[in-house]
Amino acid sequence: MAEPQKVSALVTGGSASAGPPLGPALGPLGVNIMEIISAINQKTKDFEGMKVPVIVSVYPDTKKWSIEIGIPSAASLLLKEAGIQKGSGASGTTWVGDITIDSVIKVANTKLEKSYASSLKSVVKTIIGTCLSLGIKIEGKTPKEITAEINEGKWDGKLK
Repeated sequence: MAEPQKVSALVTGGSASAGPPLGPALGPLGVNIMEIISAINQKTKDFEGMKVPVIVSVYPDTKKWSIEIGIPSAASLLLKEAGIQKGSGASGTTWVGDITIDSVIKVANTKLEKSYASSLKSVVKTIIGTCLSLGIKIEGKTPKEITAEINEGKWDGKLK
């Protein structure tokens, strides 16, 4: 069996189309492009409006295909949680959003599968670092204050 040909692209969750980047790449492989696009949209609908990494593998001899969906960046996930379009641009001085510690943990759990971190706590701290650069507070506190609380063990009950 021949090696699959892989097409990777960043698509907008839930609204990939047969246009670039996917259509022109898949066209020469002789597969049903619309079938693949609809499968991608089905699998990425939870990430609506976010850029999602996708890899389509096509076996040239059988025309069978499979799709791997990546995870949007932590920044994209955090902006979605905060309900904002973009970060502050003046991190550390201008705050544009506020999310709950539960939102941070939700994003951390999404990332944990793909990260090399050993504990949820360390991923949460990384996510909080991303909050800092986006200008998002957590529970009304700055990322620095929340990190200090995590280090003191204040949130341990939620970080198991």
